[in-house]
Amino acid sequence: MSNDLLNIGRNGLLTSQSQLAVTSNNIANANTTGYHRQVATQSTLGARQVGGEYYGSGSYVSDVKRIYNEFASRELRIGQSSLSEAETSFSKLSQLDQLFSEIGKSVPNSLNDMFAQMNGLVDLPDDIGSRTTVLSSATQMAQSINQMQNHLDAQVKNTNGEIAGSVEQLNELSSELAKVNLELRENGGENSQLLDRQESIIQEMSKFGNISVIPLDGGAKSIMLGGNTMLVTGESATPLEVKTGDPFPNSTQIVAKVGDKEVPLNGSRVGGSLGALFEYRDDSLFNAQQELSQFALGVADAFNKTQAEGVDLNGNLGNPIFTDINDPSISFGRVGANPNNTGTANLSVNIDDVSSLSGNEYNLTYDGTDYKLVDSETGNEQTLTLTGNTLSGADGFSVEIDDPTNLASGDSFTIRPNGSAASGIAVTMTDPKEIAAGSPDSFVTAADGNSGNTNVKITGLDRNATGFESPITVNLDTTVSPATYSILDEGGNSLATGNVAGTPSTISALGVDIEIDSTVSETASFTLDFTPKPGDNSNAVKLAELSEQKLMNDGKSTLIDVYQDAKQDIGSQAKGSEIRLVSADAVYQQAYSRVQSDSGVNLDEEASNLLRFQQSYQASARVMTTAQQVFDTLFNAI
Repeated sequence: MSNDLLNIGRNGLLTSQSQLAVTSNNIANANTTGYHRQVATQSTLGARQVGGEYYGSGSYVSDVKRIYNEFASRELRIGQSSLSEAETSFSKLSQLDQLFSEIGKSVPNSLNDMFAQMNGLVDLPDDIGSRTTVLSSATQMAQSINQMQNHLDAQVKNTNGEIAGSVEQLNELSSELAKVNLELRENGGENSQLLDRQESIIQEMSKFGNISVIPLDGGAKSIMLGGNTMLVTGESATPLEVKTGDPFPNSTQIVAKVGDKEVPLNGSRVGGSLGALFEYRDDSLFNAQQELSQFALGVADAFNKTQAEGVDLNGNLGNPIFTDINDPSISFGRVGANPNNTGTANLSVNIDDVSSLSGNEYNLTYDGTDYKLVDSETGNEQTLTLTGNTLSGADGFSVEIDDPTNLASGDSFTIRPNGSAASGIAVTMTDPKEIAAGSPDSFVTAADGNSGNTNVKITGLDRNATGFESPITVNLDTTVSPATYSILDEGGNSLATGNVAGTPSTISALGVDIEIDSTVSETASFTLDFTPKPGDNSNAVKLAELSEQKLMNDGKSTLIDVYQDAKQDIGSQAKGSEIRLVSADAVYQQAYSRVQSDSGVNLDEEASNLLRFQQSYQASARVMTTAQQVFDTLFNAI
C-alpha cells in the first residue's frame, strides 16, 4: 500500500509540477503579442483492482492545450482589416484636406485678385500700369494652379510609394508564413509557439487587406487576398509585384506572379490599408486633380473667348491671355489605349464646350460597328457618331482618330477629358497692350438711313492683309438672293464686291471678317473705322463680369464654384473617414476583447491557479512523505 501511496504522490507531484510550469509560462507571456494562453489538462490514471475493490492510482497531464477560438480570431482579422483601412483613409484624406485648406487657398485668392485688378482696368482701360498688373495677377493665378497640381502629383507619387512598401511587407509576411507552415508540418502541427507565430503573421497580413484563411492538414494555413488571389499555399508563397500603370503610368498596379503569368489585382477590392491607398489614389486624388484641371480649363477658356471678342490698344482683335485649352501642353493625358488593343489607331481629345465637362472618366469601346462611350462615374452610355476622323456626341468634347481603319473590333480607350490641364495652364500674353479692353463694335457706325434691322459684327481683323484700308464703307443688299455686298474706300471708290455666304452670313475681304445679322430684306450701309478708341472699356467690363457668370457644369456653377466644390468634397470625405474610423475602432476593440477573454492571459486567474497548483504540489509531496513514514513503520515493526 505504501508503494501505491508513493506512486500516487509522485504522479500528483509531477502533475502539479507541469501545471505550475504551464501557469508560469502564461504569466511570463502575459504581455507577449499574439500569445495564446495554455492549459494543462489533468486526467486520472487507470484504477487498480485489489480484491473486490478498485483503487485509483493518481493523475497525469494528458494534454497541454492552446486556447484558440477560430471564430473570434476571424472576427479580429476582419476588424483589423477594417480598422487599418479606416486609419489609412483618414490619414490620407486629412492630408489632402489640409493641402486644400492651406496651400490650396492661393488658387481662389489669386483668381479673386485677378478679377480685382480687372475691375481696376475697367476704370483705366488705357493705363499700361493697370494692364501690367492684370497680367501679373494672371501669371500668379496660373502658377498657383500649377503649384497645386504639383502637390497633388506628389501625393500620387507618395501613395504609389506606400503601395510598393505595403506589397514588399506582404511578400515578406507571405514567405515567413510559408516557412512556419513547413515547420508545423514537420513538427506534427502541435507546436503552440509556432501556432502563435502563425496567427501573429496572419493577423499582421490582415492589416494590408481582406484575407481568407484556409486550414490545411498538419496545422498549415493557406491565405487568399481580396477573395481571389492566393498569397500562401501551404509551404509556398506567391510573390506580388508593383507594375507601372497602363495606360496611365502614375496609376501603378499590383500583379501576382503565378509561374510565368502575371495576374492583376483589383486594388479597389483588396481592402485593408492597401485597398484604402488604391481608393484614395484612384478616387479622391483623381477627382481632385480632374476638378482642378476642369477649373483651369474654365479659366483659360472664359478669358480667351472674351478676349477674342474685344480689341486691344493696337486696334487688333484680342489674342489669348492663357494657353489654348486644346494646346498639346494642356491636352496631354486625355486618352489612354487599353494595352490589350489589337488595333493601331491613335486617338486625341478636343474640348469643344467647357461648360459641358463633368470631370468624370469615360471608357470608349469599338465593337466593329458602333462607338460606345460609358461614363465610369454614372454608368451613362452614349453612342458617338463618326464623321470623317471625328467622333462627336460626347459631353463637351470630341475624339479625333488619326485613321479609323486602324481601329480593331474590341479596342477600348480610357478618356479623361480634363487631362492634365492644371499642370499646363500658363499665361502666353507678354505685352500688356494686347489686353482687349475695348470692343470691335466701336469700329462700326451704321448709316442714318438704316432701319436698324440689319447689324454687322467684326469677327476677324488682319491689318497686314493685302488691300486693308481704314476707314471703309460696307453696303449690303439683302433684297436679292444671295445677298450681295460692296466695299468702298473713303473716297467712294470700290474696293471689293461679292455675295454674302454661309450661316450665319459672313463676308471675308481685305483682311476683315464680318458677320451679318439681318431679320428683313433691305439695303443697309455701315462705316468701319479701325482706329482704336481711347477710353473704350466695354470688353474689360465683360472680362470683369466673368467672376459672377455661371459658365461651368451646364450653367450651374461659376469658375470659383468648381474649385470650392472640390475643396468642400474633400472636406466632406475627410469628415466621413473620421466617423468611419471611430466606428471601425469600436468594432475592432470588441473583437479584440473577445479574443482576449478566450485566449488572453488573466493575471488574477493565473495567480489563483499558481496558488492552487502550489498547494496541490505541496499536498502530493506530503502524500509521498506519508508513504515513506508508513513504509518505515512497517519495516521497523517487522
